[in-house]
Amino acid sequence: MFITLIDQANFEYDVNALVRSFYPGEQVRVVTPQGLEKLRLQMERDRRRERGSAGEAGQELTPSLEIHISEAGAELVYLGRPICWEYRPEEGKFKDAFKRFLYRTLSEELGTSLPWGNLTGIRPTKIAYGMLEEGKTGDEICGYLAREHYVSPRKAQLSVEIARRERELLAGVDCGQGYSLYLGIPFCPTTCLYCSFTSYPIAVYREQVDRYLDCLIREMEETAALMPHKSPTAVYIGGGTPTTLEPRQLERLLGALRERFDLGQVREFTVEAGRADSITEEKLGVLKGYGVSRISINPQTMKQQTLDLIGRRHTVEQVEEAFRLARSLGFDNINMDLILGLPGEGEADVAATLERVKALGPESLTVHSLAVKRASRLSRWILENGVQALRNTDRTMEIAEQGARELGMAPYYLYRQKNMSGNFENVGYARPGREGLYNILIMEEKQTIVACGAGTISKRVHPDGLIERSENLKEVSLYMDRPQEMLERKRKLFGDMGK
Repeated sequence: MFITLIDQANFEYDVNALVRSFYPGEQVRVVTPQGLEKLRLQMERDRRRERGSAGEAGQELTPSLEIHISEAGAELVYLGRPICWEYRPEEGKFKDAFKRFLYRTLSEELGTSLPWGNLTGIRPTKIAYGMLEEGKTGDEICGYLAREHYVSPRKAQLSVEIARRERELLAGVDCGQGYSLYLGIPFCPTTCLYCSFTSYPIAVYREQVDRYLDCLIREMEETAALMPHKSPTAVYIGGGTPTTLEPRQLERLLGALRERFDLGQVREFTVEAGRADSITEEKLGVLKGYGVSRISINPQTMKQQTLDLIGRRHTVEQVEEAFRLARSLGFDNINMDLILGLPGEGEADVAATLERVKALGPESLTVHSLAVKRASRLSRWILENGVQALRNTDRTMEIAEQGARELGMAPYYLYRQKNMSGNFENVGYARPGREGLYNILIMEEKQTIVACGAGTISKRVHPDGLIERSENLKEVSLYMDRPQEMLERKRKLFGDMGK
């Protein structure tokens, strides 16, 4: 365990993100002095439970890194060696200057750099987008990202390329006039090894699906009533896996959507078909009949051994069959998701996956870098098998990008998550005219997102840029038992939009 002791609680998030990025194979804990004592006591209790007896006395925990912050600067004690930094006001905001110091120190001590430098909790394209709006050139933006955040030239250029494309795509969208609508279906055929989303195995919850739809449709109805003079720009039904619903349930949901919302201004209607083992001709027929214009069929990998390991109970051949079935029914805008850095996969596996994907010819490709979430089963798998089995590299990212460009695609949106394999990013690629509008709107926070369903988050974007959020309960049973609570949150957030 790599323990970092810090005496300023409001710096914990940024320190944690940076240290984890430099130590991807370690269990990292960032604690205050009080937290260090709590951690010691917790570890002692855990040892006693494992032994079933009083156990041994708790050992002293020695931090690998200590951080002492004052108005004058900071002192790091790294592996017992003090490193001092004096703050100069001309460096800018204190926290930003401190993050640069921490990044430089860890980079020099470990002899390595990170592709995205010290960026934590910031969407890189958001910076580039804002600077383009100010009239800055691409070179100026790349220089700023390198100077202020130590972003590599390749990643800085990627940010600028995507920000430019986003601006072009949003030029014809009146973001303030409408909103985007998200509906969450939190059920899946099985829960994947890496998943931390709000999703529940359909076999266990099958008897509760109709009741869930009752609650969701009621929330949709009450929400639509809050904004009678506005129409959605984009509709996105995600999860979970929406196509775990039976055809009659899909028809009920889509029928309720059509009845309660004015869909006349919708420019994009996406449904995550997702898992090949949830897709049937009848379900796709329902989606097509209700005007769904974009679907995702997501293999994550085309290596059967990996699919079995991560708990996706379908074959590579089923993915290909589902894709061809969707094509035969007239779907001409199909996205496919891939994950790089899955257990045991290397460059040859990624290249083989891209070859099979290219043979299918989707309109867009979303390339994810595996993110290790604490709530996922993958965290436990790593403890048993070691993080060395997760290998995402510059080369695997290049293979995916090359495959996308060979399909005539260009990158159009990007986002990063905590604990991403290789400290890389998620990138959406698409053929011209097939970009996912909803993806850009939610990532760049240019438009209000109205979200209904368990575990969803609504975001209201005000004209002055202020963003307010409202979260729905994640647990399905709680969501169904407390519908009035969800509706009251919506009224607080959106109550004046209908005036």
